[in-house]
Amino acid sequence: MEPRRYSGNSHWYHETQASARAEQTPPLYPEAADIEDRFLLGLQQHASILTPLFHTFRPVLQAGQALSHLLFPDDITPTLTHTLTLYDRLAIALTAAQVTGIQRLCNHYAARLNPLPGPDSSRESNNRLTQLTQYARQLASQPAVIDTAALQRLDEVGLSTPDIISLSQTVGFVSYQARVVAGLQALLGMPVCWLPGLNECVDAAWHDFSSPKEYRLRLPPLERRYASEQQLAAIEAALALPELTHVVWLAAHDAGTLHAWSSLQSTLPSATQEEALAQAVAARINGSALCFERYQGRFLSELQCGVDDALTASRREPLPHAVIQLAAQLTRAPDRLSAAHLQPLLAQGITHQQLFCLVQRVALANWNNRLLQALGEY
Repeated sequence: MEPRRYSGNSHWYHETQASARAEQTPPLYPEAADIEDRFLLGLQQHASILTPLFHTFRPVLQAGQALSHLLFPDDITPTLTHTLTLYDRLAIALTAAQVTGIQRLCNHYAARLNPLPGPDSSRESNNRLTQLTQYARQLASQPAVIDTAALQRLDEVGLSTPDIISLSQTVGFVSYQARVVAGLQALLGMPVCWLPGLNECVDAAWHDFSSPKEYRLRLPPLERRYASEQQLAAIEAALALPELTHVVWLAAHDAGTLHAWSSLQSTLPSATQEEALAQAVAARINGSALCFERYQGRFLSELQCGVDDALTASRREPLPHAVIQLAAQLTRAPDRLSAAHLQPLLAQGITHQQLFCLVQRVALANWNNRLLQALGEY
């Protein structure tokens, strides 16, 4: 017999992820929905001491803000090939934000999601939302566990290839945003708001990095003969960045996000030796062999075995040791990053600008790792 359903209890995972109720319960922080800066979520208003830093990184921050408006506009009209609604996107974002544990993000996405009408309470809609949030949770927490079967489950509930691209980009963006916000909160010396019960992500197994293999896409890429002018322009811009080469034609199914994603990465200068090391640490933790194999710097063999091995090998060299520690903490548990994690780097003469650039590199690596893990395999 079909189980009886009550209004407002159609789904689980979060109290805002439910069908519309007769009396809508307001979110805990309703004002978080109306904040003007949807990327840093009000941090600039409380950060006068970092004004020079914000001025230096204005192009990067503006690109992040543009992405937040692109991925989460005030309204979305689904089409036959792009079926994700605004409710879907915000539910995905809230799920990814909850994984990171950054309360500022959770408040914002919960407040925006709360007043929206949810899907109907049919079994099909319920299963679809379950698969969306389950995929988002896995990709946000342990990208190495995403496999072809995970994408197949999304296909079975009616998601198109462009939908899966947009879904993966959304999780990647929130993972990036969370780590930028965490880094700024640490720079400002804000107290850590740790949510009990959330565990650090588990590092990928060492055998994923033991031998080079050929990277293969899990979904069909866009064919040139069907590409629009907007898609071709986004592809041309993205091909200039080596980090994106393998997935450009597949990511072009969501041309707007691809263009904004590549524009964001092109605003940063070439990575320094320390930034490249930090990116490799993130790739090692997340299981992204494709991103990891680009690194040919110091402590490479130790990193292949594990981050703890690299920490042991670098313990007599304060700067790379501190870089590895910061990148590991920001990747594994951004909600627990505090000013104390930054002190070893500041003690080595690293400036606030260099430190924020390092945070940006780790945050972007976490986005790139997740997208490459989701869309392809070795």
